[in-house]
Amino acid sequence: MSTRALRRLKGKQRGQEALDLGDLSLGDSPDEQAEAEVGEEQLDTANAANVSPLSNSKSSSRKTKTNKAQKNFRNIYELICDAENESDGVSPDKDPEKHKASGSKKNNNKDVENQDQEHEEESTKGAATENIDLLLENLELSNGESLQSEDCGGSVRRSVLHVEHRNLNPETELKRYFGARAILGDQRPRQRNRHFHRSTWMTSPKESWPRFSRPGISMTLLESKNGVHYFTFEHNRDYQQVQFKFLDAVESMDPNNIVALLQLNPYHIDSLLQLSDVCRIQEDQEMARDLVERALYSFECAFHPLFSLTSGTSQLDYLRPENRAFYLALYKHMMFLEKRGCPRTALEYCKLILCLDPDSDPLCMLLLIDFLMLRSREYKPLLQLYQDWEEHRNLSQLPNFAFSCALCHFHLSQQDDVDPEESDKQRRQADQMLQSALIMFPGVLMPLLDLCTVQPDSTVSSHSFFGPKSQIGQPLALAELTALYVGRTYGLWKEATVMLWLEESVKEVLRRVDAKDPLVEDCENKRKQRYQSAPRNIHRHVLLSEVKEATSTLPLEVTTQPVMGFDPLPPLDSVISYTRPERQRVGASNESTLSLFFRSLLPNFNLQGGLRQEDDMEVARAGQELNQEVNRLMVAMRDMLANIRFQEPPREDNPYRDEDETDRMVPDQMRKD
Repeated sequence: MSTRALRRLKGKQRGQEALDLGDLSLGDSPDEQAEAEVGEEQLDTANAANVSPLSNSKSSSRKTKTNKAQKNFRNIYELICDAENESDGVSPDKDPEKHKASGSKKNNNKDVENQDQEHEEESTKGAATENIDLLLENLELSNGESLQSEDCGGSVRRSVLHVEHRNLNPETELKRYFGARAILGDQRPRQRNRHFHRSTWMTSPKESWPRFSRPGISMTLLESKNGVHYFTFEHNRDYQQVQFKFLDAVESMDPNNIVALLQLNPYHIDSLLQLSDVCRIQEDQEMARDLVERALYSFECAFHPLFSLTSGTSQLDYLRPENRAFYLALYKHMMFLEKRGCPRTALEYCKLILCLDPDSDPLCMLLLIDFLMLRSREYKPLLQLYQDWEEHRNLSQLPNFAFSCALCHFHLSQQDDVDPEESDKQRRQADQMLQSALIMFPGVLMPLLDLCTVQPDSTVSSHSFFGPKSQIGQPLALAELTALYVGRTYGLWKEATVMLWLEESVKEVLRRVDAKDPLVEDCENKRKQRYQSAPRNIHRHVLLSEVKEATSTLPLEVTTQPVMGFDPLPPLDSVISYTRPERQRVGASNESTLSLFFRSLLPNFNLQGGLRQEDDMEVARAGQELNQEVNRLMVAMRDMLANIRFQEPPREDNPYRDEDETDRMVPDQMRKD
């Protein structure tokens, strides 16, 4: 129990007396004060006579005062203070200065109370921090237990795919590279005209942004199953109306309509994402990134209190259109961070997207996470992910993991702080994995060397295993995966040491092919049986990646259909919560040109006599009368056109006369003219 609680408890037990601080002193009775005065006179005489008795008299007077103080206690706080002094190991006999201060009559108890309060605050702060640390440890343990209880690599999601809040901020990575002073500079928060925004983890609001108001998005908890919470975003009616206007603006093919919509609704998600694509195409990268960050801020302000970015137990279903914009905003923000030179922060967002729906992986982040781990030099987590997910996800069948894990082992063997035995082990494993990858995916080598501007040896380019036959003979789905990996990661293979290692492995693979290794035939059969068609999420990933080498390999069923930037390749089994109302058509398809002409002049005109829906009944009645008059006019025009007879021109006897005969018929005067 703290001393403050003890004081309060004793104060309640003591009772009713009003304590006067001015009366609290070590000697309170007049007899004791007289004895103290006599002691002081004796001290003065001893000072005049000799110096040696000074210490004895002082010590004796101190002892008498302490004894009297121990006998006469009128303040309950003195016991507590003495107990604290004894616990601290400080006695008044050893410290004369503190003893003099304690002998003063005015500030004695006040100083003691201030010291007690400081000790109490320190103790309470220490206890609070210990309690907070204990709570955090218990929370982490509980999260770890709940994650480990999940199926399909739940423990991996905690260890490898664990997201940390501090790594979601790109300034953390930039400070690590360049220092805090280079990143922050002399930034000072402006005290005047400051907008107080909600604190968020993913983005920090900027002063240039419009003032935030609830756009009409909210998040609800659908269900909790096996320790996993399933959430979804919802749109209210006002936001649905804005969404319909956005769809009309997209169909108009005019970005100015989206800009006008954002001026009225500055935090509409799909408008921000669509306009961001327009700015990126126009090479305005700063504006495009700012619009995506604004969309993320709007999403984060709508989070449910139980929704967590780091626990790995909060998931969103991509089948719901309201949730897709959050996936796309995270993906676009991740790509901007990677291009900005923050691969570690981009990796954190990649893990976040993967944890939102790890089973279906709608944006196919497994095709990208290896590249970001290699760029951020997270070699051991990449190998751990491959080892734990290979059993239930068959990561070795993806070209990116087959080559990236081999490259990861090679980089681990080149580190300086590794033992020679461990380095040799990593190198042997790297050679084995790279050779297996080249045998399984021979179509990777030649495009990779081409992008790395490396001229292959004639023995390699002329060999049937790595030649043009390997490019033509592979299935379309495998060609798409191969082109995606080569176009994205060729920069990681440009190092001189890596290229020498690749050359050695290629020579060994050619030797095994010529020796008719059974693994070569086995891998060829696997390529023919598998990779017949790629799933829809891979096509969606290729469209979002914008890798030129991969987009050219997309099948016709993807390239021939319209692809919207705010919802590329939506799932075929989408869960629709609300639908867009059908737009009324202006005219019927069986109307004649003449009726359309009259309708352009008279909007209420209807040849069939049907009334168009009008809000006002008087306007409808007037339109009906007008239609009747126009119908009469149409009947009169039909009769007039039916009675018109055109006079035929006189027919000539010989219409096939030549020009000479025609010239003879022309008079001489007309010829002269």
